[in-house]
Amino acid sequence: MKRRPRRLHPEEAELWRKVKATATPLHPAGPKPVKPPEEPAPPAAEAPPRARTPVEPFEIGQRAGETAPPPETSARPGRRPADSAPRMDRKAFVRMSRGRIDPEARIDLHGMTQDQAHGALVGFIARSHRQGMRLVLVITGKGRGEDDDGPIPRRPGILRRAVPQWLRGAPLGPMVLEVRQAHRRHGGEGAYYVYLRRAR
Repeated sequence: MKRRPRRLHPEEAELWRKVKATATPLHPAGPKPVKPPEEPAPPAAEAPPRARTPVEPFEIGQRAGETAPPPETSARPGRRPADSAPRMDRKAFVRMSRGRIDPEARIDLHGMTQDQAHGALVGFIARSHRQGMRLVLVITGKGRGEDDDGPIPRRPGILRRAVPQWLRGAPLGPMVLEVRQAHRRHGGEGAYYVYLRRAR
């Protein structure tokens, strides 16, 4: 139910009339001044059309003109591009790349931390070099796949990326002649061939 508005008593009504008589309205009633219509601005002069550069005739499949070569990017320390020229005998390199040379020894770094793997690798390469071995196999595993569904992307294969750097840096660099990805017969992307220098 709606409540009926309370009526003012005669004393209240008289007091309200006095207050109302002394008040100044904030917005006095009256017609608002009308602004004269503004004259439209003169239309801007159109810029002359740009001259089109003529296109030289060409045929589909035609090679584009020579462009400037891309700037050289510095490789990571201790890493060489996979297609760089081998430092070992070319014939032996081809046989090794095709998996036709069996490694004389191997080490599996699966399940090791970086510190454990580094220590094990240094000891393995030093022993193999002292014993006069030429080709050894280092198994790192492929690591986490490229497709990671998690919210934070993770770089795959920590050992897979670190081992080539360790083999080309100190203290193993002077003992190592070549580092290449193994043939699929010996582990493929999850392993490396390490061709050692001759022991002196």
